[in-house]
Amino acid sequence: MASEKIMEKGIKQNSSKRRKGGFITLPFIIANEALEKVPSYALVPTMMLYLKSNYYMTIAQGHNLINLWQAVSNFAPIIGAFFADSYMGRFLTIGLGSVSSFLGVTVLWLTAVIPQAKPPPCDQLTQSCKTATAGQLGILVCALFFKSMGAGGIRPCSMPFGADQLSNHNEKTLESYFSWYYAAASLGGSLGLTVVIYILQIYGWKVGYGVCACLMFLATVAFYIASPLYVKRKATTSLFTGFAQVLVAFYKKRNLPFPSQKSGYHHGKGSEITVPSEKLRFLNKACIIRNVEQEIGPDGLASDPWRLCTVQKVEELKALFKVIPIWSTGIVMAIAGSQHSFPVLQASSMNRHLFEGFQIPAASLTVFVYCTAVVWVVLYERVIIPLASKIKGKQVYISVMLRMGMGLLLSVIAMGLTAMVENTRLSKAIEEGHVKNPTAMVNMSVMWLLPQYVVMGVAESLSTLGQLEFYHREFPKTMSSIGNSLFFLSLAVAHILSSALFNIVNESTSRDGKPSWVADNINEARFDNYYWLLAGLSAVNLFYYIFCCRFYGSTSDVVDEGYVSEEE
Repeated sequence: MASEKIMEKGIKQNSSKRRKGGFITLPFIIANEALEKVPSYALVPTMMLYLKSNYYMTIAQGHNLINLWQAVSNFAPIIGAFFADSYMGRFLTIGLGSVSSFLGVTVLWLTAVIPQAKPPPCDQLTQSCKTATAGQLGILVCALFFKSMGAGGIRPCSMPFGADQLSNHNEKTLESYFSWYYAAASLGGSLGLTVVIYILQIYGWKVGYGVCACLMFLATVAFYIASPLYVKRKATTSLFTGFAQVLVAFYKKRNLPFPSQKSGYHHGKGSEITVPSEKLRFLNKACIIRNVEQEIGPDGLASDPWRLCTVQKVEELKALFKVIPIWSTGIVMAIAGSQHSFPVLQASSMNRHLFEGFQIPAASLTVFVYCTAVVWVVLYERVIIPLASKIKGKQVYISVMLRMGMGLLLSVIAMGLTAMVENTRLSKAIEEGHVKNPTAMVNMSVMWLLPQYVVMGVAESLSTLGQLEFYHREFPKTMSSIGNSLFFLSLAVAHILSSALFNIVNESTSRDGKPSWVADNINEARFDNYYWLLAGLSAVNLFYYIFCCRFYGSTSDVVDEGYVSEEE
């Protein structure tokens, strides 16, 4: 009887564990991501206007600060992924990231509420404006820093954390989850670019930033409220330490010959991978056993992991190295998509009245990018794939590589369209005599910008979803957050390079007293040439991507080891 009760108790405990996760948890995870996106997407395009009107920065100063902020925001996920996969787990990382984002937006709201937190208003008589003090800039930087650190906790972990809840489901379910997750995040961004920006335009910075703080508070509550329902996975070892151990062990054994037998490699007890792959073969020396008695302990583990690594660790590092060429192709597209400052100024100089009494906020125009992304996901999932499958008589699947390539191609077209529309706008500004008046409205509808936003929306949907799915498929679960954070690392590098490119163009095209291509006065500048330059770089990047695809091999045979699920 006692044994039966113990068995019955064990069955109940197992059933309780099986109830963790599943579809019931996804609304809370997706809500956290979507609500976080609302203030994030509202802040970026309006930040230039806020810096110019409240901190009296030039376009170049504001552009550089915004790019630096976005670079930190997109580099922070690497740090977040490291702590999530190596120490803290995704649940705690997302939770702390949500709190940090809330603090960042709250401090930014305080800069709008407290007069002493920003420079005083300009003198109307002398038209002179005081620049921000070191303390005032420090408060602003703290707000942006907290927001960046919050992004570092949420962005690399949110999507993989949702996938953890669906660990027992098939790849088709995961693909649908990725699509709808991206659609919800895009919808959140769209609300930020419309509703919140409209509030900012009508009611001002104090109310608008206050709404952002409230939404970030709701995002934090939405995530924590479902804590008892989540499957919470934790890594037992530090991936970055493991990568370092592989490189050190390889260097120490670089002169050793490769073993003639498969048993010459260290794979640990119960490992499913006993022999390293032949690709990047030089790294295999890190797991060569030179002396069993000296290098292997009684427990079967390496006596010194800095001299001998497992095959699993070697294969994980190979997986990271092998995706780098494909990963690098996303940088140029991210540069093209990171031009936040000019589109707002461009839209400000055009006729934004849709009908009498309503004018589209200039910073809201990029909402068409994200609305297009949402529409594309729905069409792709519910119309294009089912229709193609019905015509072919079997399930149709467009490969990740093809989708990413299509996204890169469309980004070239989008940059070309942007350059042509700006050339038309500039010609009209010159014809109407607005060359010396950058704030004058050109007799040209803002709807001219719609085609480029629609094309860029489809491009970003194809490329972004493709990259995220690519990393999830190619990396083992021990590297899920790190794989996901590679996408954000490409955005960080893109913002740094975008700032550098902007400054190079500004310096090199402003010689002999002529205004540069990216001058403060957009009617004297030649932003059309700047976008043709981006279109050319995007075209070169497309050919580079095709070259990388020809030589890429799968890493999906890397098996998960050392990755456990436990309740925290």
